[in-house]
Amino acid sequence: MRWLVPCILFITSIVATHCYFITVDAHAEECFFDKVEFGTKMGLTFEIAEGGFLDIDVKIVGPDGKKIYEGEQESSGKYTFAAHTPGVYTYCFSNQKSSMTPKVVMFNMDIGENRKPNEEAAGADGQDADGNHGKLDDMIKDLSTSLWGVKNEQEYMQVRDRNHRAINESTNFRVVVWAFFEAMVLVLVTIGQIYYLKRFFEVRRIV
Repeated sequence: MRWLVPCILFITSIVATHCYFITVDAHAEECFFDKVEFGTKMGLTFEIAEGGFLDIDVKIVGPDGKKIYEGEQESSGKYTFAAHTPGVYTYCFSNQKSSMTPKVVMFNMDIGENRKPNEEAAGADGQDADGNHGKLDDMIKDLSTSLWGVKNEQEYMQVRDRNHRAINESTNFRVVVWAFFEAMVLVLVTIGQIYYLKRFFEVRRIV
């Protein structure tokens, strides 16, 4: 059971996931930064929760100023890449094309573990002591990644469900208002026809 505590620490530190809800005002841009080492796997996932046509501009820039990813007027997306150089990576959400509507963005950045050389050497020694330790670590890593993926998918499904519910309620309200307007027009036309026919068949007496 001596391996239980290291396994628990390993599964909690295997992937760093940061999930945020932010509001990007009109003509504004919000940027975030993460410092990683070379070869670290990173994954940006985002979804527009509220605002306008549910679209926003996204870009990811490396430490050398090179644009890794750039998208315009996107409602949701997922982009995974490996750090090509150590340093600070920047990812921004821009709402500069919007005239007055702020956007609510839900996003997270998955940062994979980058094992250091001394950790790899320790892992090799551990494998000499216990041949199944490496396989167990791999299984825990896969399980942790799968759990975070399920959690993220559930959060995005909640956001999409809220968006669809808002669209359905808005459409239902418009249908009800339009039906009420048609009913009022029909009543007014009926009253007007009755009044016109009554005046048409009215017998006028000339004194």
